[in-house]
Amino acid sequence: MKGDPTVDRLLRHLHGGDPRALARAITLVEDQQPEAAGLLAGLDQKRIEDVLVLGLTGPPGAGKSTLTGALITALRKQKYRVGIIAIDPSSPISGGALLGDRIRMMEHALDWEVVVRSMATRGRLGGLCASAGAAARIMAASGCRVVILETVGIGQSEMDIVRLADLTALVLAPGFGDDIQAMKAGILEVADLLVVNKADQPGAGKLQLEMATVFTDPKEREERICATVANEGTGVAILLDRIFTLEGEFRSNGQLHARRKRSFQLETLDWAVEIVKADLREKLKTTTFTSTEPRQAAMEMVSRSGECI
Repeated sequence: MKGDPTVDRLLRHLHGGDPRALARAITLVEDQQPEAAGLLAGLDQKRIEDVLVLGLTGPPGAGKSTLTGALITALRKQKYRVGIIAIDPSSPISGGALLGDRIRMMEHALDWEVVVRSMATRGRLGGLCASAGAAARIMAASGCRVVILETVGIGQSEMDIVRLADLTALVLAPGFGDDIQAMKAGILEVADLLVVNKADQPGAGKLQLEMATVFTDPKEREERICATVANEGTGVAILLDRIFTLEGEFRSNGQLHARRKRSFQLETLDWAVEIVKADLREKLKTTTFTSTEPRQAAMEMVSRSGECI
C-alpha cells in the first residue's frame, strides 16, 4: 500500500540498485502480497520508459542461454546493468524452474550489475505474463538498461510471454530448418530479428538461406538476419548493434508505444484472471451446489458472486 514505510524503504533500496531489494520486490509480486500494489505504483517511471525488454526465444538446443551469456558480456562492456528473466518449464516433482544449461551464466554470478530471475511455468501460463511483466519493470527501476526475457521453447505459452517484449529475436541453429518451414506463416508476428547461432557448424549457410525466404525486401534480409557463434562471442557485437538500432527505430516510429500498449493489455488481463480465480477459489470452499455437473456448478458460483464470464 502506498505510503507504507516498509514499501518506501524497499523502494529506496531498489532504486539504489540493491540486488537483495530487487529480489524481495519480485517475490512480493509473484506471491501477490498486499504490499505489491504500492511497490509497483512507486517504481521509477523514467527508468521504465528507458529500458529495452528483449525477448529471446527459439527451440531447445539452439543455444539461447549461451547467446544470452554472450549478450550479457557485450552489454557489461558498455557498462550497462542487465536483467534476465528466464522462463522455464517446471520440475514435475518440485514445481521449481529447470535451469538446464543456464549454468553458463554463472560467469556473471559475482557481478552485481547482472540480475537473473528464473520463473517456472508450473505447467500453465496463468499469472506468468503478469509476474514477468512486473519483474521487468522492477529490474528497470533498479537501473537495468536491458532486460532479456528468455524462454525455453517456441510453444504458445512461450509466444504469449514473448509478446511482453519490446522486440524479439528468434534463435535457431543448423538442424532446425524444419522449424522455419513450420513457423513461416506466423514468424514475423513473433520475431524482429532472426539469429543463426552455431554459425560455424555445417548447414548454417543453408539455414540462413531458408531464413531469407521470410523477407521479400533485400534490405530487411540484411538487417534482420544475424549469424553468431555464441560460445566464442562471434557476431554478438553486430547482433547487439542491430538490436539497439531497431530499438531506436521503434521508439521513433511509434512501434514501441504500440507494443507496450499491447503488453499492458495482456498483463492487465492476466492480473484480472488471477484475481478472479483467487476469489472464486475461496468461495469454492464454502459454496454448496445444487448441481453435480461441474460446468453448471461453476455457473452457479459465478452467478452468486456477481461476477461475469
